[in-house]
Amino acid sequence: MSYSDAFLKEILARTRVIAVIGVSLNPVRPSYYVARYLSLRGYRVIGVNPGHVGAQLFGETVRGGIGDLPAEVDMVDIFRRSEAVPPIVDAALAHLPNLRTIWMQIGVAHAEAAAKAEARGVDVVMNRCPKIEYQRLHGELRMGGFNTGVISSKL
Repeated sequence: MSYSDAFLKEILARTRVIAVIGVSLNPVRPSYYVARYLSLRGYRVIGVNPGHVGAQLFGETVRGGIGDLPAEVDMVDIFRRSEAVPPIVDAALAHLPNLRTIWMQIGVAHAEAAAKAEARGVDVVMNRCPKIEYQRLHGELRMGGFNTGVISSKL
């Protein structure tokens, strides 16, 4: 699964509302700090976790399922095991009219679900993290000593 920097950058630039499936309220969990980071970068982030319905997270109410999300959601970020992906993709395709991207976190991939989404015109990214890609593509990882391959005047 190789994605061009231009493809990833275009997704991150056009996205406005992200549903984080499997979000945690625990600040040390990756789903929490990725969601927090994205919200701090100007994205509207809506958590989805049936165990935390009604809780407030980054100015939004946590929802119980994809069917509870507003139509404005244009990206679904999946923090669930790969075998849980197909019903998530099916629900997203059925309930989110503005969906443009299905993003599966590091360690999460499902080729059949990806093909189904792509056949409907939805972009799919698997086994990647939008936080890491955002940082890499905007030169932020340089500050941590990583060679990102991105030339920037930022320190």
